[in-house]
Amino acid sequence: MELGRIGIWDVGLRDEDPRAAGEIREAAAELEELGYGAIWLGASPGVRHARPVLAATSRIVVATGILSIWDYEAAEVAEEQASVDAEYPGRFLLGLGASHGALAKDYSKPYSTMVDFIDRLDAAGSPKSGRVLAALGPRMLALSRDRAAGAHPYLITPEHTATAREVLGPDPLLAPEMKVVLDTDPERARVTARGRLAGYLGLPNYTTNLRRFGFTDDDFRDGGSDRLVDATFAWGDVTAIRERIEAHREAGADHVVLQVVTGEDGSLPRAQWRELAEGLELRQHG
Repeated sequence: MELGRIGIWDVGLRDEDPRAAGEIREAAAELEELGYGAIWLGASPGVRHARPVLAATSRIVVATGILSIWDYEAAEVAEEQASVDAEYPGRFLLGLGASHGALAKDYSKPYSTMVDFIDRLDAAGSPKSGRVLAALGPRMLALSRDRAAGAHPYLITPEHTATAREVLGPDPLLAPEMKVVLDTDPERARVTARGRLAGYLGLPNYTTNLRRFGFTDDDFRDGGSDRLVDATFAWGDVTAIRERIEAHREAGADHVVLQVVTGEDGSLPRAQWRELAEGLELRQHG
């Protein structure tokens, strides 16, 4: 499955409001035309959420980023995946994750539950090559290596990407998510970033992982320290964004998934997607 160098992650592209359907189709088609290699659907999408985006495009890969294993039954996921794969061969990637205790019903033993979910996917014929895992710590990264095509880490730094590549080895896919604020004013960019970051800092899965890379409770207060914001967000002009992408690629990323943050919740950041595609020369290089 060819993902290209750069993908886009967005919650709005899985909106089930019929009033949003037209813009989602238009935006998906434009992302493909702009040269992005994959569209990642956020907010625990099901396989069904990929269908409208796949139907609106002809070649771009569509991934769930990520489907929560607490929200869906493995057998049903495998059946839906097989149907989508038959209709859109080579264009759907199943991203799975164990989510968070605060967000999932009956949350318990996430690693063991993920293993069981994968066992049931395998039993139903779901291919290892068609899935990636949302992995942060070493055990889930190793599971991504052994039971999936690779890993899709979220809210991480280039240092994490390097560690993930060490665990995965040379061959599995590594597709880290990277948050982007296209604003060259440091204060304003950090305010925008904190508007998105603050909600994640109450989730232990993320803070535990960030502690592995030297961050402390002081960094998690008041929406995140400047140091934490600057490490987990790329902000500035397109040149600055390109440099952070390259940092992830040099650390071992195959495909970097950009989440554009604007502070304007509910609207698709299409102007920023265009600016990034042009500045990153995606049409020329993919």
